[in-house]
Amino acid sequence: MPTSPMLDDLLRRLRSGVSQDAPPQPQRVADRLLQETGADIALINADGEAEVATSGITGGVLAALEPVLTQLLGGQVAAAATQAGGMHVRCELLRRDAPRTVLVVAAGSPLTREAITLASHTGTVIDTLRRVHHADTVADRYRYAAGRLRVGLFMALMAGDVTLARRMTVGAVPPLLDAERVRVHLLYCPPSERDSIAATYQDGPGDRGRSLIVRCPVYEPHLICLVPDDDGGDRDGSGLGAVLRSLVRHDPRYALGISEPQPLQATAEGYEQARHALAAARHTTGRTAPYHGHAPLAGLLPRAQAGAWSRAVLAPLDTLPRFTVDVTRLALTFPRLGVARLLGISRNTVTAHLRRAEDAIGADLHDIHVRADLALAMAVSGLPAVGGGPDGPPQGALDALLATEEADAWARAFLKPVEDRADPHLRSTLRAWVGAGGDAQRAARGLAVSRTTVRSRMRTAERLLNRDLLALGPGTHDLVHALRIADRAP
Repeated sequence: MPTSPMLDDLLRRLRSGVSQDAPPQPQRVADRLLQETGADIALINADGEAEVATSGITGGVLAALEPVLTQLLGGQVAAAATQAGGMHVRCELLRRDAPRTVLVVAAGSPLTREAITLASHTGTVIDTLRRVHHADTVADRYRYAAGRLRVGLFMALMAGDVTLARRMTVGAVPPLLDAERVRVHLLYCPPSERDSIAATYQDGPGDRGRSLIVRCPVYEPHLICLVPDDDGGDRDGSGLGAVLRSLVRHDPRYALGISEPQPLQATAEGYEQARHALAAARHTTGRTAPYHGHAPLAGLLPRAQAGAWSRAVLAPLDTLPRFTVDVTRLALTFPRLGVARLLGISRNTVTAHLRRAEDAIGADLHDIHVRADLALAMAVSGLPAVGGGPDGPPQGALDALLATEEADAWARAFLKPVEDRADPHLRSTLRAWVGAGGDAQRAARGLAVSRTTVRSRMRTAERLLNRDLLALGPGTHDLVHALRIADRAP
């Protein structure tokens, strides 16, 4: 019987099995031995179960071999020859160290020396392929767990809970969590390349790196990167921020938005800034844009009066479960499908929670004016409280809050890039788009232009205002308030 072709085939399968180009296929190796020699083969694991077996080794054969297999798996003997089910059987211990595996070879007639040798080689190859597959599985599980941990750390920082983020780590605290300030870099890239970029540039295993790279659970093309603001590598071109800018510079499919430096507990604000900057970056020549915005409106309102108004607006939500409120808060930032992905629930479940919130506040959360007001109330509620304010807001309290000199200055600064453009079509499109609830088709009908024209003008506005508008998130809320203030200004 010629053995060289079979051995060559075993080596080829071993090479392909340990490469990343093809998954291990131990069953095919076993079937090939049966084809070449007429001998059946099985690989028995430490639990006495057949992980790989050809058709001739049935449950009855293995049951008859149980005493022999017990001795082999117990390390009492290294090999044994016997008969079972009318077959000549040879059993061989492939590994003496735990977890042990046993090779079973069976044929209708006594096995030749060549067949035994070839079967032994085959068993070794199968065991190697099995262990490679197991190692790959463990590595995949580790990568998945590390990725989930990074998402968990990011979400804790998004909630402003640095202490929770530190508690989530194991052993020494990651250097990132000792940084005083960080910049959020938001990379736009093809989804098919996102994993390889993260794997290549994550500068430490699991959560141990100086920076943090997170695959955005909401938007597939987004890669979220937290980089310490004092990262010396950015100055010499070796830091993650410099690497990301280089990627964008050399690939026209990429874009990058960069936040202002933020303390760790303000990661959420940094993320929103990076989102707005990314919206602008995608419509600029260099495709990289730092955030150039203004102080949030919530922080400019009279604190005591704004706090009273916020408490009154949010009071109906106090009767709802905390999770419903959390879903509502997220739905003001992300689309409903994105909230479902972020929380690991169905879109229908998200909708059910939002209906509870709508019933409580007596308003439709599809209305961008309602969303803008609710988002502002939540932003105000997150500010440090001050005393001396009224117990409840007077009628029309929000209008009064937005009529202040500070709010007027904020709105003027917000809209200035559009006003400086001196493009009446752009200004009218912004108002029509807000009036249509962010529906480009409805806005187009009102303006007697195409939907494509409306979206093109909105992308221009995104670049000028440094805001993400088409996603109907925080950028849209700012636009709603700015137009509301501007339209009522004397």
